[in-house]
Amino acid sequence: MQFENQTALVTGSTSGIGRETALLLAREGAFTIVSGRNAAKGTETVAAIEAAGGKARFIAADLSDLDSVRHLADEAGEVDILVNNAGAYPFAPTLEQSLDTFETMLDTNVRGTYFLTQTLVAKMAAKGSGSVVSVTTVAGLTGMAGTSVYGASKAAVDSFTRAWAVEFGKRGVRFNAVAPGHTDTENVANMVGQEDFEALGAKVPLGRLGAAREIAEAIVFLASPRAAYITGVTLPVDGGFMALGPTEQ
Repeated sequence: MQFENQTALVTGSTSGIGRETALLLAREGAFTIVSGRNAAKGTETVAAIEAAGGKARFIAADLSDLDSVRHLADEAGEVDILVNNAGAYPFAPTLEQSLDTFETMLDTNVRGTYFLTQTLVAKMAAKGSGSVVSVTTVAGLTGMAGTSVYGASKAAVDSFTRAWAVEFGKRGVRFNAVAPGHTDTENVANMVGQEDFEALGAKVPLGRLGAAREIAEAIVFLASPRAAYITGVTLPVDGGFMALGPTEQ
């Protein structure tokens, strides 16, 4: 139980990668705060954690709304582990990008992540320990058509990660990021189309889409004492996608 007597907050943890991360953290002993916009799914995730013998609670939050971000930070209180997983990602070609979705992605992925982290990290730094793992994307590390705004918003979080690692390292707080590749989650599959999505997965070196649990395992590792000397890193978990040459991507 490597997270015994610790509290973890996972944003966007009512489904997909966030849900799997919450389940794993709770399995390893953390009291896990599940957060997201869907209360029914949040309640179900908490029930799944408790059925497995873990402890959890749900706090509703919308990271695009700063009042909601402040409420989440106040309700969560002092946490030992923060996983910035919540994100907005309506992909669109540049010539079809709307202002509404542009603002939603920047408000959620950049502003919400920044100010939630700002509040919670102040408490981590005051006690001299803590770990923050942000979920970004390979689209922030390489050019991918249709992801100009989404990729840029997540690249900003990669930049936050490096700056915060330097700023807070001597105060005992580590910052890392996980950049998932083509990962089989319901939300993305519904947006892209399952058949087309699986065809993309077949092109990566491992020949398949990733599973949400596989991304969660990397997140939990970086949050854990096993990664005690790792900070300021963005780790692609992508089946080898970033190893492909530009013409093959």
